[in-house]
Order: sequence, then structure tokens, then C-alpha cells
Amino acid sequence: MQEHKLKVARLDNIFLTRMSWQNVGGMILTLKDTGVPKCVFSGPPQFDKYLAAIKSFSGSLQGIELAVRPYTEPEYTDDTMTVYQVPIFGECLFIQLGTSAIGPIVAALKGGKSVTYEGKEIRPEDVCTPSDPGPTFLVLECPSEEFVDPMCENEKLSRYQTRGSESPPALVVHIVPEAVLESNTYKAWMERFGPTTEHLILNENNQTVHNLRSHKIQSQLHLIHPEIFPTLKTFHTEPRKVHPQPLATLTVPIVRGECLLKYQLRPTFEWQRDAVVVADTDEFIKEATEIPGFLERVEECKRQVDKYPEVVFLGTGSAIPMKIRNVSSIILNIDTTRSVLLDCGEGTFGQLCRHYGSEVDEVLCKIVAIFISHLHADHHTGLLNVLLQRERALKFLGKAFSPVLLVTPIQIMSWLQQYHDNCQEILRHINVIPARALLDGAEVTKLRTQDLIRSLLNKLELVKFQTCVVRHCKNAFGCSLQHKSGWKMVYSGDTMPCPALVLMGQNADLLIHEATLEDGLEEEAVEKTHSTTSQAISVGMKMNAKFIMLNHFSQRYAKIPLFSADFNEKVGIAFDHMRVRFGDFGVIPRLFPPLKALFAEEIEEMEERREKRELRQLKEALSVDVANGSVGHGLPSSAPATEGPASATSARSPAGSTKRDLEEPDPDTERKKLKLSRNVAEN
Repeated sequence: MQEHKLKVARLDNIFLTRMSWQNVGGMILTLKDTGVPKCVFSGPPQFDKYLAAIKSFSGSLQGIELAVRPYTEPEYTDDTMTVYQVPIFGECLFIQLGTSAIGPIVAALKGGKSVTYEGKEIRPEDVCTPSDPGPTFLVLECPSEEFVDPMCENEKLSRYQTRGSESPPALVVHIVPEAVLESNTYKAWMERFGPTTEHLILNENNQTVHNLRSHKIQSQLHLIHPEIFPTLKTFHTEPRKVHPQPLATLTVPIVRGECLLKYQLRPTFEWQRDAVVVADTDEFIKEATEIPGFLERVEECKRQVDKYPEVVFLGTGSAIPMKIRNVSSIILNIDTTRSVLLDCGEGTFGQLCRHYGSEVDEVLCKIVAIFISHLHADHHTGLLNVLLQRERALKFLGKAFSPVLLVTPIQIMSWLQQYHDNCQEILRHINVIPARALLDGAEVTKLRTQDLIRSLLNKLELVKFQTCVVRHCKNAFGCSLQHKSGWKMVYSGDTMPCPALVLMGQNADLLIHEATLEDGLEEEAVEKTHSTTSQAISVGMKMNAKFIMLNHFSQRYAKIPLFSADFNEKVGIAFDHMRVRFGDFGVIPRLFPPLKALFAEEIEEMEERREKRELRQLKEALSVDVANGSVGHGLPSSAPATEGPASATSARSPAGSTKRDLEEPDPDTERKKLKLSRNVAEN
């Protein structure tokens, strides 16, 4: 929505057809983050329980007023439409549109009120044509074959079919799985709407690009190294069961949904495809190859390596999903048959689909375990959908169902239990191993937990799966996986520099460490309990890690983070859909020159912002020293006040410093102060 400039902040009513994670997901948190002041949800009776459950990890939803309108209440009406909810086992939605208001005067006249305009009274009957009920469209969700007969027999819906009492709808939107759509009963029911009604299909077989920025950047990164940056795939589920034209026998008009496809209801009925998203890969490549020196640097980065273990970064951004970087998730493919997910932020399943395409079901079936580092929403709100999609994939491929081993802070069970009890069955999908049970030296007294830990090690062929408490929020953990073949990988989760992580990760082959902020923002990093790039690299060097992948960047670094002087041949930076094998460690640092060429404009802008920030900080430091009489350097006593948050109080210090640091100044800082004071004096 953000990429296509859809104004979420304008939403004040949302109608739900069904209470399932696919229908609601992290929508509430998105509304809150975008500043929606008030929103009313209409639909299933369980929604109020969902709101209560989500607060178990999101905390108070202050700043947004939420209300629930049950489907049993009377229809919703405003100036443009009337909405009726038609329950089919509580899971169907029907919408009728009225006439749009053009302006306040027209709205009043159409409401049956007389108005005075330029001294003359105008009555509704003078200017209004007879009431037009407006076109009708239906939105129907039929999630399984169990709902087909009740929907076909529904009296309210039958009114809008051939020989019904109402005019036929202009459009019927079908949210329906392909298997249900192909059934003879469903197709016969569709035919009963007559030839003038358009039918829009929304299901797992729709092939459309919606995240254009992600496709563009991946196409350009693919030029740098095709193995490390594979092209994104189109997800087309269950290809072996889908006939090429399953609806070819229908006489009614059928359209498959596409991103930003529109259907116009006024003044004429028509499809509008001018805004439909199209990924022009050739144009993306042309743009990159025209960058001076880019192709020459690319040729230096190619070689073949062993396939496993393989790390695929599905989400490398922090806080909220954005155009280019999704939120935290990494899949570690240990070999051809087993994988583990490290965190599972919102949109993880979508990222799997875009990365693996039609192979996504096989990938889901290989997921043996999921590690959740902590309970911030950007690290776990994709979990439920992954679990549900995994069950679907196992069933489709004819494989036996088995629960995922979920290593997690045990506090997540409050949320999962409430969701399970009130919304949708979920607990049978998981066997929970408390993250604290895997701390070094932890005493595990429960026999079931002991059995699950043994199962975790056996299924992943690990010698050790260890956790440690890290310096972030309460109950936040990092983890270390040591394989029987000898390799060791460490994942920091979210944390400030952490001695416990250094100790746990000694001599790791790979450290994946968060680097949320750039150097110079140490003070902000402390406030938000995160790490800067150099701090993350320092942790890896103390750990004696063979290689360090920096991850979890602030969304202010959407395309690329700023490089620091501490970057060396042991450091790489993660991108969404980046695929890293241990044999790639020697290649990844050689990607920096072409990456810098590709993103030269963005890097220049970030460096300019950094220079301005450092100048503000130095001016602030000088003003503090002058006020205290501790520094002269010829700086006029009337030095201008600085702007921005850093100048709000004289008690604040340069990033990474305290007031005490100013009393015992760092030599480098003093040299910068001297240079600045001379410049001020000269000018």
C-alpha cells in the first residue's frame, strides 16, 4: 500500500468476510503506525477477541480508537453506499452502492433538503432526477467446499441472480480457492448471475507483481552476482492440479485479479488497467548497465561454491515492512531436506513465495524449526501464516503432518493461546521449546521439554542449539547453531553489543548481527537498544567470527546502509532475497565496489546528512564548552544556536558521549573542535 501511495490513513471502516489470519494479519498495527485515528470493523463475532489477544504483545493501542460492529447489527449507510452483511456460517459479505455526493450543496439536495444558493431557494424536485439506487457489487468469500451449498442456497444472494427480484450486480468478487472455483456446483452458481455481471477472481493462482521496487532492486543486484542475488519468482500454487483454463467452459465474463486493477462503476462499467503494476526487467537492467564503471566491477565477483549450508535473507529491515526491505526473517537451509527459520516477521510467507515461486510448498515442508528472538511485532507476526501455509503444503504434497519445533520466549504463549481459543486453531501446529531452556547450563526439569530438545538436535543434525539473553527488550535472545559437520552459525536477534553473545559465538563461521543504525548514532542506538554498524562488526571481531553479515537496518537505509571505516574483508551487508553460502565469504566483500556504484546517489545523500549532523553536534559541544569557560580556540561567545533535537538542552552530548566525556575530552573530538573554531573565526 505504501509503495502504491494508497492512503491507509483515510480508512474509517473495514469489512471482514472471515476471521482468519489471512484476512486480518498485522492490519491493526499497520493502522496504528500510519496514524489512523479511528476505525470501525464489521464482520465476524470473534474480532473483539482478536483485538484483546493482539494486545498481549503489541501493548496498549493508544492513539487509535477501534470499534467492532457485529454482523448482526443493521446495515451500514453513508453518503455513498449501503453495506449489508449476509452471514453464511458468519463468513460472507455483500455490498450495495448508492450515488456519490459531488459537494455539500448537491449532497443536501440529494438528501431531500432544500438549500439557498445566491439568495434563491432550490428544492430537490427542481434539480434531482428520480432516485437512482446505484449499481450493486458483491464480495463473497467461500473458503472451502463446505460453504458452497449454503452460499448457493442463500435467499438474499439469489435475489441478484437470474429471475431474482433485484437488478443483476455489476460485479461479483470471488475470494475462493481454485479447487472450489473449479467445482461444477460453484461454476453453475456463477452462471446464474447472467451474462452482464463481471466476475473478479482473487485466489492463490493470481499471478501479479505488487512490490515493484523489490523486483527492480533484485534484478539489478542479480547482475552483480546471480547466485547470491537470484531473480524473484512468480508464486503459482499447486501447479500440478490446475488445468490451464479451468474456467473456459463458463459463459460469464471472468477476470483474474491484478495489483491496482480497477473496476469503474460510474458513469459506465469498465475495467481500468492503466495503473496495473508491470515489472519491466529489461528496463531495470538497462538503467543499471548505464551506470559508469558498473559492469567492469561486476565481472570481478563470480565463482561457484558448495550449496549448503545456505542462508536466505527474507527480511533485512527493522520496525515495519517497507518497499525494498521487509521485516526480520531468515531461512537457514541446512541441507536438501531440513531448514530452520530465524524470526518470522509479517510478510515472511510472501517473501518465500517471491523467492522460491512454485517450489515454495517444498520449502515450507522442509521447515523443521522456527526461532523467535523476542516478541516485538516485526519479528513474529508472520508466524501464524507460515504455520497455516505449511499445513496446506504438507497436505497438497501428500506428506504426513508434524508440528514445527518453536524455540521462543515462553511469553508468546499468551498471544497464541488467546488467538487459538477465540479465533482459529493454531496450537497443534507447534511444539514449544522455551528459549531459556537452551541457555548454557540451564536446568530443564520437564521431561517433555527434554524430549523436544533432543528432537530439535536430531532433526537438524546439530551438536548444539544454544541461546543467550541479549541486551534489547525483556526476554530477548540470540542463538547459536553448531552442526555435526563442524560449522557454527550465530544469530544476534535485536541487541546492543552483548558480551554473552560474544562468549556464546566464539569462533563461529558466520555471525548474523543486527546493525540498525549508522556510526555516529550511538546515543540513539542506546535509547532504542540496538547496535551501530561498527559496534556489530566489533562484536564479530571479539567473537573471532570468520565472517559477519550485517542485518536489520533501519528503514532510513532502504537501499544500502552507510559504510564505516571498520568494514573489512570479513564483513558483508544483507539484502532481502540475498542467498549466502559459506563458500561465498570471500566473494561478498568484493561486491562492495559494484554496490557503491549502483547506489552512489543514495550513499552521497546519506553522507551529506551525516556531515550536517556531525556539524550540529560539534557546534553544540562547542557551545557547551564556551558556556563552561573550558574552551577558547577564538570562538566568539555569540556562537549561533544550533537547530534540531540536539540543541534542545545543553545537557545533551555528542552521539556516543556523556557530559562526563566532555570533561575528559577525546583527542579526536578536540581536534574537530579546533578545526571548527578556526573556520568560525575565519568566517
